[in-house]
Amino acid sequence: MKISYNWLKQFLQIDWDADRTGELLTDLGLEVEGISKFESVQGGLEGVVVGHVLTCDKHPNADRLKLTTVDIGQSTPVQIVCGAPNVEAGQKVPVATIGTTLYSKEGEAWQIKKGKIRGEESHGMICAEDELGLGESHDGIMVLSEVLEVGTPCAKVFEIEKDQVFEIGLTPNRADAMSHFGVARDLKAGLEQQEIQKGLLTPSTSNFLIDNRSLKIDVEVEDSQLAPRYCGVTISNIIVQESPDWLKNRLKAIGLSPINNVVDVTNYVLHELGQPLHAFDANKIKGGKIEVKTLPAGTKFVTLDEVERELHEDDLMICDSEKPMCIAGVFGGIHSGVTEDTTSIFLESAYFDSVSIRKTAKRHGLNTDASFRFERGIDINMTEYALKRAALLIKEIAGGDISSEVVDLYPKKAQERQVFLTFDKINSLIGQEIPRDTIKSILSSLEIKVNNVTESGLGLTIPNYRVDVEREVDVIEEILRVYGYNNIDHKEKLTASIAKSSKFENYRVQDVVANMLASQGFYETMTNSLVAAGKQDLLSGEDANVTMLNPLSADLSVLRTSMLFSGLQTVGYNLNRQKTDLKLFEFGKTYHKSKNENLEKQHLCVFITGNRNQSSWTQDSKKTDFFYLKGSVENVLSRLGIEGVLTKPHQDASFAEGLGLSKNGKHIGAYGLVSKTMLKEFDIKQDVFYADLDWDVIMELVRDQKISFKDIPKYPEVTRDFALLLDESITFQQVYDIAWKTEKKLLKKVSLFDVYLGKKLPDGKKSYAVSFTLLDENKTLTDKQIDKIMSKFLAGYQKELGAELR
Repeated sequence: MKISYNWLKQFLQIDWDADRTGELLTDLGLEVEGISKFESVQGGLEGVVVGHVLTCDKHPNADRLKLTTVDIGQSTPVQIVCGAPNVEAGQKVPVATIGTTLYSKEGEAWQIKKGKIRGEESHGMICAEDELGLGESHDGIMVLSEVLEVGTPCAKVFEIEKDQVFEIGLTPNRADAMSHFGVARDLKAGLEQQEIQKGLLTPSTSNFLIDNRSLKIDVEVEDSQLAPRYCGVTISNIIVQESPDWLKNRLKAIGLSPINNVVDVTNYVLHELGQPLHAFDANKIKGGKIEVKTLPAGTKFVTLDEVERELHEDDLMICDSEKPMCIAGVFGGIHSGVTEDTTSIFLESAYFDSVSIRKTAKRHGLNTDASFRFERGIDINMTEYALKRAALLIKEIAGGDISSEVVDLYPKKAQERQVFLTFDKINSLIGQEIPRDTIKSILSSLEIKVNNVTESGLGLTIPNYRVDVEREVDVIEEILRVYGYNNIDHKEKLTASIAKSSKFENYRVQDVVANMLASQGFYETMTNSLVAAGKQDLLSGEDANVTMLNPLSADLSVLRTSMLFSGLQTVGYNLNRQKTDLKLFEFGKTYHKSKNENLEKQHLCVFITGNRNQSSWTQDSKKTDFFYLKGSVENVLSRLGIEGVLTKPHQDASFAEGLGLSKNGKHIGAYGLVSKTMLKEFDIKQDVFYADLDWDVIMELVRDQKISFKDIPKYPEVTRDFALLLDESITFQQVYDIAWKTEKKLLKKVSLFDVYLGKKLPDGKKSYAVSFTLLDENKTLTDKQIDKIMSKFLAGYQKELGAELR
């Protein structure tokens, strides 16, 4: 939010420099993020002076140029080459001297330098109004008043306004400070704590008078809950034209573009007092009546930006007897606004329900200065005052007559909130005792009324414009920010309690896994839980979605039922920026709707794509494959002490090929190659490997783990291999299970170290090279024992799998 210091000083006569004022505003909670300079003419006409043209002759080497001598108040006149057709001897003109910086319409700077034009020296430039930023004309040079003294800086002649503008990072709860008046009100309270008493000067509306009653427009509000207060008045015989310089400068200083005098006044009062206003062309109001109501869903309405919008049944509209004219509190219509031909207006000042305005603005993707304030809550007591203030300003700069009584529909007056503030609560929250007189003084400066005083506390009445102050703690926050956070004592000793927690706390286990994956080159991501409904329907039906009641956009309308969507979105984003080798992981939640309740599940997901390593002079790059992902998943489970996990083929729309993981009948997760259909949805053209682990189940298994250890064996291990000829349909899991069923005591490990498919093998067959590790912890194994065990393995494979030795 931009606040003009000159404008602020109209409310509060203060002679501090801007930096000091900015520091106080920041201390009050209105954080000043920066202070910028504003000049009504860029550059402030520095270096531009009044000159007197002494001679004006034809340039000897150019037909369209003239050679002039100009007195600019120095000891000797200067020679200037000028191409303007209207330059003549005897004129007083603006002269940009050597070294002066001028600015183009686009804001580009260029400097006046000594030079030669067609062989003649030129020591400056006689300027047209557009070259100085004083107008649009470039037909010729500016001719100034003859009474001006030569050498007078043009900044004094044209009264260039210079200002400093605060950029305030306003928090959403501080609706009361969304205006110059609101900021001045806070600044006054801060000054009083420094024993500087400054009266708050507010524009007077005492001379508001009804000139005639020739233009009456009736107003009807159908739902007073949506529009608790609605005010309006008509003004006739106005002349719509350009605003005066003072008004244009005020708006330009805070980044607004002037439009015309009527619209500029409504914008001025909005930023002055925080009350949005809207002016309707009275001649376009059919039936002489304003109706504030909702319209049927699907009603078409064209807004000021020339976009046709479909109205929602809950959108509050300002209508005449035939048609809608404005989306209440959000945006005007194209057919009812003020134009150069407007001669009479109906001026609206209202208080609309903040929730209704917020929903309407989001539905239509509109964010205006008016909706910004209505959404957060304005001062309902400001409505009529702001209307009269704007009406008087319009009369002042556009002429006209106030042609009706002020309409003020306010059926149920807003009640001010009552809060009881206890002294003990203040001391306990702030951490030190603030004098009670100081507390009362702060409350008074904030216009919070003290109704009664007891030994235990204060009975308070909160003004309606402080929509954020509802509870005792809110009042304490107000006291503290005005008293000053910097005035709270710092203790030399810091005390804290250390909470005892189990090593199996969720965050601790997550840290273990995250550190392990990060050490292996993975990057942790954090993605949005909201996704587009259309993509999610690929995995789960629409009925399974947990839908947002008030989505920010169509792309953020439902909670994800799978981590795959947000993960692929991240992968696609990186691939589009030439980051093709990715190893990512994320801890997150999915959300599911059932008949009885909504469920949340925690997950750990891993995404791998591209090459597993960078190529270098020592090694070539290698493509990521299914087994690299498998190893990463097994590393996670192994690090957490989860063993004996069973795998089986996993059929899911997420995967082209996948394996499911389970232990003790509980599904742990699945991993595999993401299906082409899913990749196509995110415009991904390379393979992506994905693992989705159910973190809730993993945490149950981790908590069940018992730590065990044993001595390193004294006797050596023995490894023997088989090359088994098997049917292609047989899995390694079957081979693995048979080995452990056959020998439980001495067998320590079974591993698959080679698979062969191809020539020299019968059709439908494959070769598995399997190694078996045997160990007796009490003695050295003999060849006879080993051969006997291996014979048992082979017999089991022959019997159950029809295996042959190769």
